[in-house]
Amino acid sequence: MSRELSLAEIFQLGYYWETKILLTAVRLDVFSALDGKRKTLHDVAGRLGVHEQTLGLLLNALVAMRLLEKDRDSYGNSTAAATHLVRSSAQYVGHLLLLHDAEWDNWGKLEQTIRTGQRSVDRHVFETDPELGSNVLAVLHRIGQQSGPEFAKRLQLSGPVRFLDLGGGAGTNAIAFCQAYPELTATVFDLPATLRLTERTVKEAGLESRIALLPGDFNKDGLGGPYDVALMSDILHYQDFSTNAALVKRVWTHLAPGGRLVIKDRFLNEAGTGPAWTTAFAVHILVNTERGGCYKTADAIQWMREAGFPAVTELEPSAVVQGVKACEA
Repeated sequence: MSRELSLAEIFQLGYYWETKILLTAVRLDVFSALDGKRKTLHDVAGRLGVHEQTLGLLLNALVAMRLLEKDRDSYGNSTAAATHLVRSSAQYVGHLLLLHDAEWDNWGKLEQTIRTGQRSVDRHVFETDPELGSNVLAVLHRIGQQSGPEFAKRLQLSGPVRFLDLGGGAGTNAIAFCQAYPELTATVFDLPATLRLTERTVKEAGLESRIALLPGDFNKDGLGGPYDVALMSDILHYQDFSTNAALVKRVWTHLAPGGRLVIKDRFLNEAGTGPAWTTAFAVHILVNTERGGCYKTADAIQWMREAGFPAVTELEPSAVVQGVKACEA
């Protein structure tokens, strides 16, 4: 039985102050301005072209948040900030935070959305700001490089597998699967603008000969194939229920007999009250997409069975579902 929240914890849940302070600092690029050596408030304000006195309040708050350090009149980055929040760092994650800041106004319309049931956006920020979208995918690619190899090995493939990474973004999973299985060849299907990033990451991995890039709209255009394995990773929550059902059916037609469809996403439990992070993510999808949603494992199983997969299993709770197409008689 979970314990009751304290009054202090309730107040803490309601405070968004530090969040906006951090997002504003990233947008102003404060941490890059402090890269390499400590600077006075006057120097930082001059470099950023902002008001000195008000910047001082922001910098002092960042010191209290342990993102900056202060020694008398000079400021410098903490180790964490220097590693993750300076643009020139190989481990920069600021683009992901800039995405959150770009969605700030949408969150401000949450009450209106709940009262009316009407969403306030008609396009995701990836569509309105493709450059930001590409930069975010690059950050997610770097993060996904840590989990991708383990996920690939869990599927236990063998032989000359033909693999489809549908809506594959930067090609993170396709690269991981190629590295785990020497005989596997992959196709990454995504929008033309996204595949410009994919092309770079595939070349960096030295896998141009084994990973093909196929541009298009996966709800409308041909997907190629036939494939032995198709992966749909973190794409279905951007679409509505019926569109997802139709897409699963389309993928079924592009699989070889005995082929597998693997859906990896953030699924809610049957009650809709967990996992905790996913319940908040469901609200995020509500305010930041035109018709997306978070679905349950049972929904993915239903899409697969209706598409014609006779064997459907949950490989990982609230995360991975697999359907296997029937073999020809």
